[in-house]
Amino acid sequence: MSTFHIRFNKTRGQAGRGSMDHVWRVFENGKEYLFKSLDITVPVKSEKDANGVDYNIVCTGKLMINRDTSTAHISPSQTVKYNLPPQKFAPPAFSNKLEKASLPE
Repeated sequence: MSTFHIRFNKTRGQAGRGSMDHVWRVFENGKEYLFKSLDITVPVKSEKDANGVDYNIVCTGKLMINRDTSTAHISPSQTVKYNLPPQKFAPPAFSNKLEKASLPE
């Protein structure tokens, strides 16, 4: 899992800063991505930027990118599912007899 810092893109539409629709800046380990939309399904918190003026949204998860819609999907890390053969379990033996509990004397 990675930690992501997300900011509004105040320079959108400028050269090299995406179109006017690229409103989100997503930072992962120093690398910046520009997106038109976000889909975040993990807890988020806010923090002040290192400059002390701007704010970030911060979350931890796994980033999946939909390039067709320019959407960042940040979700919990996926668990690995194993395809195991079905197990056969014998049901416990059933008895109609009641057993007397032994109590310490």
